[in-house]
Amino acid sequence: MENTDPKFQETSGENKKPVETDYAKHEQDPGPSPQAVEEDNKKGAGPVMKWIIPIIVVILLIFWFIFWK
Repeated sequence: MENTDPKFQETSGENKKPVETDYAKHEQDPGPSPQAVEEDNKKGAGPVMKWIIPIIVVILLIFWFIFWK
């Protein structure tokens, strides 16, 4: 199911909104905040989740074999 609402469509790059500096003036249709544009995202949750999920699965399998078999 594709979203056809123009409010939520991504732009190809030529009409991007500038970083918002006066939120009160553009409250109905603001641009992105400076933090959203300038934030460094090199250490996101992805690398952590890559290790945590398999460890949790192994622990749950161990419990399953010990208590339910």
